[in-house]
Amino acid sequence: MKGGFSGLRGRELSLITIVLMCTAFLFWAWEKTPPLTNLMPPETRLRLSPDDLGKPVASLLSPKSKDISSFAEKVIEQVAAPLISSQKSSERSVIKNNPVTTTDWNVEILTSLSEEEAKGEQIQEPQTYVGAQGPTIPTEVEGNHKKMIEQVSEQLEVDMVAQVGIENRDCNYAKGKWVPDDNRPLYSGFGCKQWLSGMWACRLMQRTDFAYEKLRWQPKNCQMEEFEGSKFLRKMQGKTLAFVGDSLGRQQFQSLMCMITGGEERHDVIDAGKEYGLAQARGDTRPSGWVYRFLSTNTTILYYWSASLCDVEPIDKTNPNTDYAMHLDRPPAFLRQYLHKFDVLVLNTGHHWNRGKLKANKWVMHVGGVQNTDRKLAMIWVAKNLTIHSVVNWVNSQLPKHPGLKAFYRTISPRHFVGGDWNTGGSCDNTIPMSVGKEVLQDESSDESAASAVKGTGIKLLDITALSHLRDEGHISRFSRSASPGVQDCLHWCLPGVPDTWNEILFAQI
Repeated sequence: MKGGFSGLRGRELSLITIVLMCTAFLFWAWEKTPPLTNLMPPETRLRLSPDDLGKPVASLLSPKSKDISSFAEKVIEQVAAPLISSQKSSERSVIKNNPVTTTDWNVEILTSLSEEEAKGEQIQEPQTYVGAQGPTIPTEVEGNHKKMIEQVSEQLEVDMVAQVGIENRDCNYAKGKWVPDDNRPLYSGFGCKQWLSGMWACRLMQRTDFAYEKLRWQPKNCQMEEFEGSKFLRKMQGKTLAFVGDSLGRQQFQSLMCMITGGEERHDVIDAGKEYGLAQARGDTRPSGWVYRFLSTNTTILYYWSASLCDVEPIDKTNPNTDYAMHLDRPPAFLRQYLHKFDVLVLNTGHHWNRGKLKANKWVMHVGGVQNTDRKLAMIWVAKNLTIHSVVNWVNSQLPKHPGLKAFYRTISPRHFVGGDWNTGGSCDNTIPMSVGKEVLQDESSDESAASAVKGTGIKLLDITALSHLRDEGHISRFSRSASPGVQDCLHWCLPGVPDTWNEILFAQI
């Protein structure tokens, strides 16, 4: 972090809050107990400038301060002293009656009565009652003190959260390292059968090594908010999150559903696919997407399959064997129709951009509404880049109409085929985590085309390429339940697994 809270973690922040509350209570108890007050050295003063009394706690830290005790002392100096002075009319603390000028704003708070008693001044004390449990303070006074302590603690927490939020605003979540974490995974690969496809649940396969589940991504120099399903639903209350992309986007969608529910079966989640025209048609093996709504918070999570991320339509609707026009410069019709209903949008494409996929899907490139005749544009990487830039620019043009929309483009998920491709004997047999490295030090994204497309727009880059590249052991590999003999899946990921981290980074940015 760049700000004053560098080095402070949640446990340390909690410790600071406890120190503050205890110190404030000790001030109060000292003032309420005459024998203790009389033991205080005479004329112990605490000088404060009124200009300092209203400063946020976060401003007390120097940019490089990592000393918790020093930080606590500064907090007490700024916060506990005003707490005492605010009770000066009914307690022993009095303010010296010095004239105040515009050049002398020093306020002296006396914590000893010796000088005032010598002057014969009478100070009204709150009435104290002594019973079997010892001296007690009237309920009204005690309530005021508790209220003030709560207000101070709340303000401290607000300042801390605000400071962390400001610092994380510029956090490069793609830069960091993988670290072991026994608290992972966030859900069970055995239990999330309601949301997780069996073809990606490696716990249900013959795989026996699961060290890949026990890693957590730690961004460099900034904190990433811990994911909690209930917290996510509160943050997304009354909102809709949409994934639009290929099968890797579907993996991220299923991962998020498992993370929100903790892999447990939920009966308060309904299928809202009909609202988006995604009900499974008769004869289809699966719908074009899925839509689930959490009734408790009216939160909707959906996925729409659009492998190329461009508009695809049949050239001849009357011919069942027709080719399909893929309009490189036109976003998917689903996106154009339902964008107004989304609050968070995550786009992705990439692995279907090859000659084999285009031929198998009968996709024919179109630009400007007509079949493409530009040989340069016909090159796969050029066509893909044109599509990515087109859809990003279109979404960006729609942002003024939907000011609450947060749009992300997710960078490409890396493949780890060794010795060939998916259909030519390529494999990914490694099972040792981080064998190719554990840290990403680069500042720029490894997906240059995606980074170039979002540059200068209101679309954020969900950069997962380099950090995922370090996790070659996390693929389904030879354990796929549906692959032909000798064919390995070094593209899709085991779940729980790497896509969970993509969602953690997404959560941190929404």
